[in-house]
Formats: sequence, C-alpha cells, structure tokens
Amino acid sequence: MTIHAGEPRNPTIEPPRGGVLHVVDAARYSAAGSRRLFRETAARLELAAGIGIALAYLWTGAALWHWVVSAFLLALVLAAEALNTAIEVLCDRVSPEWSQAAKDAKDLGSLAVALLLMATGGFVLLVLFGLI
Repeated sequence: MTIHAGEPRNPTIEPPRGGVLHVVDAARYSAAGSRRLFRETAARLELAAGIGIALAYLWTGAALWHWVVSAFLLALVLAAEALNTAIEVLCDRVSPEWSQAAKDAKDLGSLAVALLLMATGGFVLLVLFGLI
C-alpha cells in the first residue's frame, strides 16, 4: 500500500453512526472539506471576490434580493470549486501519470466553475450598473 501526502499512516474506516451522531459526523466531514477547499488558491480568490462584491453592494446600496442571489451564486461557485477539487484529487490518485481521460475530467470540472463564475459576474455587473 502506497501512502500519499496528506493520507494517514494507518487509515481506518469508521462505521457510520446513527441518530444525532450521524449529523455530528457529517458536520465534521463538511468542516474538513471546507478546510481542504480553502487550501486551494482559486477558492480563496473566489471568497475574496465575494467580499469585494459585498463592499461594492454596500457602496451602491444594492437591494436585499441582490445580496441573497449573489450569496446563493457564490455558494454555487464554491460548491463547484469543491467538486472540481475532488475530481482533481481523485484523478491524481487514480491516474498519477498523464492520461487523456484525467485531463478531460479536470478540464470539465474547470469548465463548470468557469460557467458559474461567468453567471455570477454577469449578475453582479447587472446589479452594479443598475440594470436590475
């Protein structure tokens, strides 16, 4: 068994717990995923852009629904970034050598993020220019 960077030395699989402990475990896994996501430069830049958007909205007096839609879109961007990162991690693990299939998977994940960034940016520009 090969140990890769970031993997525990003695990995164990914990059986799922039931009831409220399942919710606690799920929250812990989500927090670990969030910590992993924000090791990615792209995710940190997207969060910084979200802060910049919030400042611009404060400056321009954007309506509440603009804030809500923008927060939803930012959440979608970060969700896509998390899935893209998961795809990249899995591709690198399963296919450490170059392969067209791994490249295609990574490129498609990147496209998903780019499309959401364009939709978010378009919405924000429409708000900032007073078109909606």
